[in-house]
Amino acid sequence: MSSQIFIGQANGENLYLNPKYANRHGLIAGATGTGKTVTLQGLAESFSDIGVPVFLADVKGDLSGLGGIGDKLHPKVEERIKTLGMEPYEKRGYPVEFWDMFGASGKPVRTTIAEMGPQLLSRLIDLNDTQEGILTLCFEYTEDEKLPLLDLKDLNSTLEYLRDEGKQIGGPYARLSKASIAAIQRRLLTLERDGGDVFFGETALDYKDLIQCSEDGRGQINILAANKLIQSPRIYSTFLLWLLAELFDELPEVGDQDKPKFVFFFDEAHLLFNDTPKVFIEKVEQVVRLIRSKGVGIFFISQSPGDIPDRILSQLGSRVQHALRAYTPKERKVVRAASQSFRSNPDLDTETMITEMGVGEALVSVLQDKGIPSVVEHTLIRPPYSRIGPLTEPERDVIIQQSPYKESYGESIDRESAHEILTTRLADKERQEQEELEQEKEQKKEQAESKAKYKRASLKKKTGRRSNRQGIFESFFKSLVRQLGSGLGRKLLRTIVNVLLRK
Repeated sequence: MSSQIFIGQANGENLYLNPKYANRHGLIAGATGTGKTVTLQGLAESFSDIGVPVFLADVKGDLSGLGGIGDKLHPKVEERIKTLGMEPYEKRGYPVEFWDMFGASGKPVRTTIAEMGPQLLSRLIDLNDTQEGILTLCFEYTEDEKLPLLDLKDLNSTLEYLRDEGKQIGGPYARLSKASIAAIQRRLLTLERDGGDVFFGETALDYKDLIQCSEDGRGQINILAANKLIQSPRIYSTFLLWLLAELFDELPEVGDQDKPKFVFFFDEAHLLFNDTPKVFIEKVEQVVRLIRSKGVGIFFISQSPGDIPDRILSQLGSRVQHALRAYTPKERKVVRAASQSFRSNPDLDTETMITEMGVGEALVSVLQDKGIPSVVEHTLIRPPYSRIGPLTEPERDVIIQQSPYKESYGESIDRESAHEILTTRLADKERQEQEELEQEKEQKKEQAESKAKYKRASLKKKTGRRSNRQGIFESFFKSLVRQLGSGLGRKLLRTIVNVLLRK
């Protein structure tokens, strides 16, 4: 197999993309139905053939055909094969892995809240600057306290904990706005309903499982089922950007090599930039500019080059422009801008050609030696070797069941994390407060009983003194009676009687 990326034929000559420059990124643009998907499929095959793993999003469901062998060829495809001199034409399937955020059409794709980070998450749920600041503090608190932040339950519990305990924690947490926290939680509830409850959690996707090759040396083609995910465009675009950021953070620096380490196709790329703050676009621009040194190539797929901000568009070295339609002044302006994005060819009216090309034709410019863009050429795009169109459900299921990653990502794991730890912490605090309250009641009861006992003792003491006085007189008379009963007493009595008689 050729080490070059065969794109098609221009003016009777084969047109190739040198894989050495594939990490300089690229663009595939064109109106719906003009052949962007087939172009993407052919490029993915070519990268796989030279041992480069690929990741792509399958928005319409057509790209699953990469894993299957085609049936009888369409006459137009047979004609294109002959025109390009691709005979003998070998139909073949490619090593594919199916992924699905919802776990229905592939292995579940998950990540943790902590790995997503506050900036991407803020963009995902459209927070303002104040709310993003609170979310950042929430992340910092879980990091300082070593609280695993895995899923939406963890994030909600942490927000509630900081809302209720912020003043006791002190510092910046004492000034958190309860109204802003409530607003964040409402956004998180919407995210949960859109699929965030299944996306955030463990086992988190390990990027290393994407960068693999099959036993025959071909690069693994990772296909993300996005036909349902695309209905939540913010989640879709944020997930793909998170994956890019993950690759950027984790992959080592390799510089320019003979071929990229990984190629990433970002379909419906305009969703990444719709209603996006300037600071966020700057972040995307930074990732696109620097990730090439990690050996990663990015191809943006959209209807028009105008969907991509100029500062990012200027970094896309290879360009494949399929037909555009120009029925209105606005559309004609888009066509003009698209034609001006190429290095001009004096033998080609680029602006006119964009509106006249048929399906499977494109204007192509690639990077040549020293990274210099070639002049734009009208190119017949080569057909793929794999099936054009989707696999059947049974065919897809067989591939999923045979995947070596099936066990790793099959079951969701819910280990102890911030939600459980903070819930236990609050329960312990409540129990301690209850115990202190009971202890305080017991102490008050003991004090009351001690006071009552003291009063009773005091009263008894007073009563005892009166009894003692009465006891003295009583003892005197008893003693007198006893003496009267004795001889001395009788003598004393007679003396008293004689005295009384003399008187």
